[in-house]
Amino acid sequence: MVKAAGVLMLLFTLAFPGSVIEACPVKKHAMTHPARTVHQTSIQTAGLTSKTPESTHSSGQEIDQSKLRHLHPFAHDVILIDVGHGGIDGGTSYGDILEKDINLAISRRLFMLLRREGYHAVLNRDADYALSDDNRWHRSSSRHRRDLSQRKQLSSEIPTKLVVSVHVNWGKNSSRRGGIVLHQSEGRSTLLAETIQEQLNLVYRSNNGIMIGKPYYLLNQTQVPAVIVETGFLSNMEDRKLLTGRNGQMQIAEAIADGIVSYLTAL
Repeated sequence: MVKAAGVLMLLFTLAFPGSVIEACPVKKHAMTHPARTVHQTSIQTAGLTSKTPESTHSSGQEIDQSKLRHLHPFAHDVILIDVGHGGIDGGTSYGDILEKDINLAISRRLFMLLRREGYHAVLNRDADYALSDDNRWHRSSSRHRRDLSQRKQLSSEIPTKLVVSVHVNWGKNSSRRGGIVLHQSEGRSTLLAETIQEQLNLVYRSNNGIMIGKPYYLLNQTQVPAVIVETGFLSNMEDRKLLTGRNGQMQIAEAIADGIVSYLTAL
């Protein structure tokens, strides 16, 4: 079970806000959340498991992810989709176009694509709300710190195969365009970044390379392979059309999904 200091999290359907959604066959179950009640949904998909390293909780204790599988209603290692920003935190913007909305739109599509292929996937938010609102365990006056620690904590509380964090980029030079994937200083994270980057370059017809995300909390603190996908530059007119259009969002989601599948196939 999730430790008392943590946030109790289960699945929520796409129709309810502020939820975690999983695509895997599990029994219906409900638990009381400090801020809201969430519900578990049962979706029939093919099984997919793998061994993952130990995860570190905020208390400093370590627990084997294989043991978590028996203690937690999540029966399989999941692909955790971290939906960037949300709620009061809109992220970067262009006029009335907000990054948080683009992140959610692409992440929803990515979730459905992975589910359709039979992979177990989780969204850490499926509506416009700040994850810091759910953080009742991190004693910090900084909403930003509570938000970041909440994102990292979920990968410690459920058996997680990998983390893909979805964001939108901004550049002072409006000619810069295309997706860029940031990764940990770790081999599996590098491979995951490379497979996603290759697919994004096909969408944007670019030749961008992956980058080590040294200053990023999520990459530094997450114990499983993780990447941050900057899906395009909102500051670039061509990218903006892709990022805000349904077809473009689907192309980007498909590229990320294809990269994840290629990574998992290569392991």
